[in-house]
Amino acid sequence: MEHRPGLDPAVAEVRLAVRRALAGLDSGSAVVVALSGGADSLALAAATAFEAPKLGLRAVAVTVDHGLQEGSADAASAAAAKAEALGLEARVVRVEVARDGGPEAAARDARYRALVEAARAAGAAAVLVGHTLDDQAETVLLGLARGSGGGSLQGMAAATELDGVALLRPLLDVRRATTRAACAAEGLEAWDDPHNTDPRFARVRVRETVLPVLEAELGPGIAEALARTAAQLREDAEAFDEMIDETIEDIVEHAEAGISVSVAALAANPAALRSRIIRHVVASEFHQSLTRSQTLEVARLVTDWSGQGPIDLPGCRARRLGGRIEFMARGDA
Repeated sequence: MEHRPGLDPAVAEVRLAVRRALAGLDSGSAVVVALSGGADSLALAAATAFEAPKLGLRAVAVTVDHGLQEGSADAASAAAAKAEALGLEARVVRVEVARDGGPEAAARDARYRALVEAARAAGAAAVLVGHTLDDQAETVLLGLARGSGGGSLQGMAAATELDGVALLRPLLDVRRATTRAACAAEGLEAWDDPHNTDPRFARVRVRETVLPVLEAELGPGIAEALARTAAQLREDAEAFDEMIDETIEDIVEHAEAGISVSVAALAANPAALRSRIIRHVVASEFHQSLTRSQTLEVARLVTDWSGQGPIDLPGCRARRLGGRIEFMARGDA
């Protein structure tokens, strides 16, 4: 870890994480830093302001005002002013959040859309967001509670793509306490979003109640253990994806009304790979996600065939026809 005389260890840790994330970007390109004004994003912005110029990168801080609470415009303006004081270009984007569905998901979707649009407008190669190791642990616990399998337990990837724009999370190995310490060491006053302590939100209950209870009852290091679990599951998923890519061209054929998969090939694969192939086919062809129970019902067309009829799935229908499983759009079924 970088540590020069006089440099606070928390500041050094955050800067090193950001430097590693930016190292793969081409000199002369731009990056967007998502800045809410909270400690995580403020520490990220400060580290980016320090590291980006050394790598020949232009950095732009973008603050998204969701307009969901009184004073949000003032908070966004204050965050932008802090970014400018750090030497960053600063922009505030105001968005409309859909009122249907869960407020957390709707706000997140609106925020990411705004960040991608801001990145394109700035000609940025990547968007940096301030998720920490603590956020990763909370995500894994929420995925565990949903019971939706290994996919939801993988947590967040350090680097991914969102609508053609690279999305980087440099702080996934950094604790939330470290970002707060870094802000304090640099004299940066972080904004505390009231939503982050509102128990109406499941993530807040995990943060304020569940994780502290686990730490108290099972000992320290729970957050780090959950983050390690996410990393290991992501490695497993990447291996499965490679196996699917190698397998799927040989067993999938396009049908007149959709797509079909060889029953014999599916039967020859282990159950875990068979289920992933089924989910992959539906996701890629019909842009829908299957639950575990839906996936298992389709798998029964392979492993427990007794003449059952078509199965209705999100966006499509599956049926067994001879030696193949056909997936057809609902209107064509």
